[in-house]
Amino acid sequence: MGRVRRFIPALTGNQIMSAISAPMSSSHFRAHRGAIGIAASAFFVLAVMVLSLATGPVAIPFDHVLAILVGSVSGNLPVDAARDAIVVLDVRLPRTLLGMLVGAATALSGAVMQGLFRNPLADPGIVGISSGAALAAASWMVFGVTTLAFLPPLVAGFGLPAAAFGGGLAMTFILHTVATSNGRTSVMTLLLAGIALTGLTSAGIGLLVFVASDQQLRAFTFWTLGSLGGATYAKIGLILPFVLALFALAPGFARALDALSLGEAGAFHVGVDIEWLKRLAIIGVAAAVGASVAVSGVIAFLGLAVPHLVRLALGPAHRILLPVSALAGAGALVLADMIARTVASPAELPLGVLTAGIGGPVMLSLLLGRRRLLLG
Repeated sequence: MGRVRRFIPALTGNQIMSAISAPMSSSHFRAHRGAIGIAASAFFVLAVMVLSLATGPVAIPFDHVLAILVGSVSGNLPVDAARDAIVVLDVRLPRTLLGMLVGAATALSGAVMQGLFRNPLADPGIVGISSGAALAAASWMVFGVTTLAFLPPLVAGFGLPAAAFGGGLAMTFILHTVATSNGRTSVMTLLLAGIALTGLTSAGIGLLVFVASDQQLRAFTFWTLGSLGGATYAKIGLILPFVLALFALAPGFARALDALSLGEAGAFHVGVDIEWLKRLAIIGVAAAVGASVAVSGVIAFLGLAVPHLVRLALGPAHRILLPVSALAGAGALVLADMIARTVASPAELPLGVLTAGIGGPVMLSLLLGRRRLLLG
């Protein structure tokens, strides 16, 4: 026994307390880091929202913007800001709110899909939801507009988003059917089936492009490039239930996705219902992304880049990753939209082109930095 004690260093009382409190300090720091990340991303969203409402061909002072927002809620709009109120409330506010919803839904969907596939380079488009929506949208533009010309303009105006949303859901149903056997859904089969069906939808879109008129081809091309230009309060109401449904499901995903990072067997042994997680995650993401693509077109790289950046900054814990990704995605898309509509004014850059042009180099720089780190 004496020999054993000679190999154990004597510890002072302070050293013992430091060793006991070290895990607590680390946990305390992580908790504060998450709170700081959520607070910073919420402030970022609010700041970008006000900046977006104030910026445009007609510049509006920030104090006028705040007075208009407060007055619209209280019912006492400033008399000297009547013209600015029309611009803020009827033109810029619906566009900003739609951008926040689409950005939050896209980034949150990306974070959920990356956790589900256990791959930080996964995004909502990896399972073909966006391509299914694009095929349905192209079909509507080529055939639906002329075939259903007898419909009232109000109904026909929702034809394109309804078709895109239906296409996204139909693709999800097909993928889930293919990937599910004996009540179990294979994530790998889902991924491979998504790649295969994306190829088929690309062929279908190519065929529709071949038979489309010049006007139809131009309309479809601009839709695929993404834009918030047609934002209305009606479109916000159209996608709001689906986005809120994903927001409601996301807190329940956090613990399960953390456990899934250990593998399906490990998650099962800690009490996670893997099959329910897969189904709820896929259906929630499909509904939110399908609705978002329906009203804004295809927004590239947002669902891939934002969760990846948040994970690098705040760590992989999904209780922090999911809400911060949603907030950061909302702010990032509103900021990108503000740049798109002002940098080449009076023209407007396609939003998807801008997000891809920024997101692509950012992801490449991150990958090159990680490679240098691994290679020393």
